[in-house]
Amino acid sequence: MLSMIFWSFSFIWFKVANKTFHPITIVFIRLLFSTILFLMLALFEPFFYFLGESFGLTYVSATVCSVLIATIPVFATIGAWLIFKEKLKAINYAGIILSFMGVLVFILNTDGSLSFNIKGLGLLTLAVLSAVGYNLTLSHLIETYTPVYIVNVQNLIGATLFLPLFLIFDFKHFISTPFTFNMFKPIIELSIFASCGAFILFAYSVKNMGITKANVFSNCIPVFTAFFSFILMGDKLTVQNIAGMAIIIAGLFMSQMNGSNKSIDEALTLTGKTA
Repeated sequence: MLSMIFWSFSFIWFKVANKTFHPITIVFIRLLFSTILFLMLALFEPFFYFLGESFGLTYVSATVCSVLIATIPVFATIGAWLIFKEKLKAINYAGIILSFMGVLVFILNTDGSLSFNIKGLGLLTLAVLSAVGYNLTLSHLIETYTPVYIVNVQNLIGATLFLPLFLIFDFKHFISTPFTFNMFKPIIELSIFASCGAFILFAYSVKNMGITKANVFSNCIPVFTAFFSFILMGDKLTVQNIAGMAIIIAGLFMSQMNGSNKSIDEALTLTGKTA
């Protein structure tokens, strides 16, 4: 009912705007604002995020990278609380913290240490902040546009932003490389499942669960990676890995327990699609 009320107001808002601006101007400005939001989305992720993550991984280990990326749900929770006033029960916040601690247990060295490079740390911090900005922007767009549309526009703008970098830095190497299907196979898989499928499903989840609860699931990434490496590549799982998995999953369940006092959807109702 509220969505119908807000959509009905769109005609009134247009009439009010039409007293000052012509119809074409109204539509243009409306689309311009929408484009700015999508541009912000694509700048945060994939542009800044992948720049930070990709270059950051050249300076630090995958372990350190996993720890930093696992902080995304924590910072996204803070951002959702500050900007959208999204509130959860104490057990949900405890679950988020427990899940993060599980990631630490899962990936720490046996002596409890982590080795890192300052430059790599800075680049990965850029990736984390970009991911938080992406999530907050996504939560604003998902009430108006479908996940498929958002991901299509996001990838289009992202590809446009990366095109100059590709032409300047990588084009000569690209054209000098002999092409085979096996070379492109992993990139095709990344495109279909990671850049399209995962983003669409995540956008749908943010729409139905809110930023905080959807983001906690990202802590399962190292668990799934280790599990599939164990199944497909024969990698070993230690007792420490298994303990970390158990803690992550326990924290995940706690973070999802019913108890959201104010859904993100309620905070974003005003952004509903207008006629």
